[in-house]
Amino acid sequence: MSSKLKESIESKIWRWGGNLFPAYRRTGARVTFVASDFHEVHIKIPSNWKTQNHMGITWGGGLYAALDPIFGVMLHKILGRQYQVIDRTASIHFKRPAKSTLFARFRLSRNELESIRKELQATSKVKRVYDIDLVDSQDVIHVSCQKELCIIELEYK
Repeated sequence: MSSKLKESIESKIWRWGGNLFPAYRRTGARVTFVASDFHEVHIKIPSNWKTQNHMGITWGGGLYAALDPIFGVMLHKILGRQYQVIDRTASIHFKRPAKSTLFARFRLSRNELESIRKELQATSKVKRVYDIDLVDSQDVIHVSCQKELCIIELEYK
């Protein structure tokens, strides 16, 4: 984590709430950092008795579930309530067995968000594809995921 990135009270509350949300909590993953502007989120998913299968490898479904909501929730938080962010497609590639804690850093650039806002001025629906990797403490990639999200402007403002 860069020394200039900081959490705010609001982003800390969002992190705590996300970790307490039952569907996310049951994945075994934890949100470990939320930037004050919500443009960056870090997660970790440990490999332990709650997350492992009978072979001592972290469940593939748990790995995907740890990644699944983050980009969508970030976009919703940044863009505001007048937009709905929903999943369109997802693909996941398991590159090597997960036998240790894995980490992911989700980032949305200001340019990306500016581009989305600009497109939403011309149309009520925007599609975006995001890639995210789960890596171990040596930055070895264990899982690569690609998510396509649809951002829809709601009728009311």
